[in-house]
Amino acid sequence: MVQTDILIIGAGPVGLFAIFEAGLLKMRCHLVDYLPQVGGQLSEIYPKKPIYDIPGYPSVLAQELIDNLLKQAEPFKPEFTLGERIEQLEKIKECEFVATTNMGKKITSKVVVIAGGLGCFEPRKPEVSGLEKFENGKGVNYMILDPEKYRNQKMIIAGGGDSALDWSIFLSDVCSELYLVHRSESFRGAPDSVNKVMKLAEQGKIKLLLNTNILSVNGKDKLEEVELIHSKTQEKTQIKTDHLIPLFGLSPKLGPIEHWGLNLDKNAIEVNTEDYSTNIPGIYAIGDINTYKNKLKLILCGFHEAALMSHSAYKYMNPGIKYTMKYTTVQGVNEF
Repeated sequence: MVQTDILIIGAGPVGLFAIFEAGLLKMRCHLVDYLPQVGGQLSEIYPKKPIYDIPGYPSVLAQELIDNLLKQAEPFKPEFTLGERIEQLEKIKECEFVATTNMGKKITSKVVVIAGGLGCFEPRKPEVSGLEKFENGKGVNYMILDPEKYRNQKMIIAGGGDSALDWSIFLSDVCSELYLVHRSESFRGAPDSVNKVMKLAEQGKIKLLLNTNILSVNGKDKLEEVELIHSKTQEKTQIKTDHLIPLFGLSPKLGPIEHWGLNLDKNAIEVNTEDYSTNIPGIYAIGDINTYKNKLKLILCGFHEAALMSHSAYKYMNPGIKYTMKYTTVQGVNEF
C-alpha cells in the first residue's frame, strides 16, 4: 500500500503545479492518472500547440510547459501511478483516505485533491459486439503502457490519428506481425508520420488495410482472431492476432468521481472559493473539473487554485499549528 500526504487525481498542468505548492509546505504528493504519461490534455492531445497566456512566457509549447512543471516539481520527489484510475475513494476518518485504482492498487493519504481537468479521459471504443470480453489483459487494450509487452507478438492497431500512426511506426520493429487498420483512405495524423507508415508498408513491416472496419472479435479465454470488413467491397477477412489496440481518441467523462458523494453541477465539482474545498472535508478540487461563480477555465487560474488549496490542506493536516508564509525569494526551494 502506498502512503502519502496528498493524493492528486490528475497529472495535468494544474496537478503538477500543486506538487510544487504542496512541496513548499513539506507535503508529499502521489499523482494518479488514467493516461500513460503525465501532462493531461496538453501532452495527449496538443503537445506542439503554443500557449500564450502563461505569465512570463509570451509563447510556450504545451509539452514544454509540462516539462518545465515536472522540472519545477523534481525537488519534492513526487510519485506517480500512470495508466490507472481511482475507482473507489473512502474516507476512514479525518486526515485518512483510502483510494483504490482499477488495478487494485491502494493509496492512503491525508488529503485528496481532484485535478482531473475535464474528467477522466476514457478511450473511444469501436462499436464491436463482445469487445469487453477481451479487455483487462485478455488481448484488447486502448493504450500502450509497455511496448516490450508486445515483442514478437501479433498485433492489430486500428485508427487513423497521430497515436495510431506513431505506435505503428514504433512497434513495426517490435511485433512479429503488425496490421494497421483504418476506415478511410486518408489519415488525420502528421504528414511526416503518414509518409513513414507508407514506407514501412512498402517494406512489408506494416500490413496496411484501408477502407476497413472491425466487424467482430473472437477467442476463448483470450483474443485469438479479429474479423474485418472492407467498407467498399464488403469483403470479410479473418486475421489471427494476439492483440487488438483500437486508438480512436479519448473522451472526457466524470467517471467514478460522480459516486463519491461530492456536490456536483452537471459534470463539475462545486467548491468553496476560499480554498477550493468540496463539501467533504479533506477533499479539494482544482482546475477545470471544479465550478464556481465566474469560473474561468484557464491554466493560470488553476495555478492560483493550487496555491490556495495547498495552504488550506496544510492547515487541515496540522490543526492548531501556526504557519507563517515565507516567499520563495526568502526561503528558496528546499528539497525533501
